Amino acid sequence: MSITQNPFGDSITADDILETLGFFDDWEERYKYIIDLGKQLPSIADSKKNDDHLLRGCQSQVWIDHQFDGERLHFEVDSDAHIVRGLLGVVLAAFNHQTPAAITAFDVEQYFQAIDLVKHLSPTRGNGLRAMVKRIQETAKNAA
Repeated sequence: MSITQNPFGDSITADDILETLGFFDDWEERYKYIIDLGKQLPSIADSKKNDDHLLRGCQSQVWIDHQFDGERLHFEVDSDAHIVRGLLGVVLAAFNHQTPAAITAFDVEQYFQAIDLVKHLSPTRGNGLRAMVKRIQETAKNAA
């Protein structure tokens, strides 16, 4: 599957995730939904599971790659942990297939607050989530 075929950012958007999470009454259901999001995330090629794509600062192994088509950034991500794959889906819903300007302008803190996400993660998962966002935003700044 090519990077541009990744559904996150196109058919699965940040607004979709906010709306769907709003249907759930408790965090156990929300976690299940986030894990299910991770199952929809295409796997990264084994050849890209290397130090060049490895994200430092995460409890689990996380790999991030991107392509820039001159207008939009397309991300390919993976993790060895199911919940982290889901968190990557939450992040990609906001950032994937977007312009560098849209990525840097997106208020990710407001997004996470609206989901009520960070306070329901362990400190190490929260740090990993912020590391994912930082890598994507730095990629966008470099592409701009």
